[in-house]
Amino acid sequence: MSDTIAYADFERVDIRVGTVVEAHPFPEARKPAIKLVIDFGPEIGLKKSSAQITAHYSPESLVGRQVLGVVNFLPRQIGPFRSEVLTLGFEDAAGAIVLAQPAMDVPNGKKLM
Repeated sequence: MSDTIAYADFERVDIRVGTVVEAHPFPEARKPAIKLVIDFGPEIGLKKSSAQITAHYSPESLVGRQVLGVVNFLPRQIGPFRSEVLTLGFEDAAGAIVLAQPAMDVPNGKKLM
């Protein structure tokens, strides 16, 4: 377990739900990854993310899926691609990433409470 934090620390991390509208292979990445374009609603808009999720997902299986992302990290340059959000997931027993997503559809851009 990590160090204990105050609620105010948690509030600084802006985790929102969005829908994947585009997904493409990312062969230039050092580790296998997929480039995502995620719609975070009218307030935030479309954001790009590189996600190392190739063990469980193909680009085709991701379009239309809702995911959770941290939208207030600084962008990160990953090879020729600028990742604007951190798409969230959990490691399975083998260490492959399983996406974190809501159990039911919610409006794009809603904040994790």
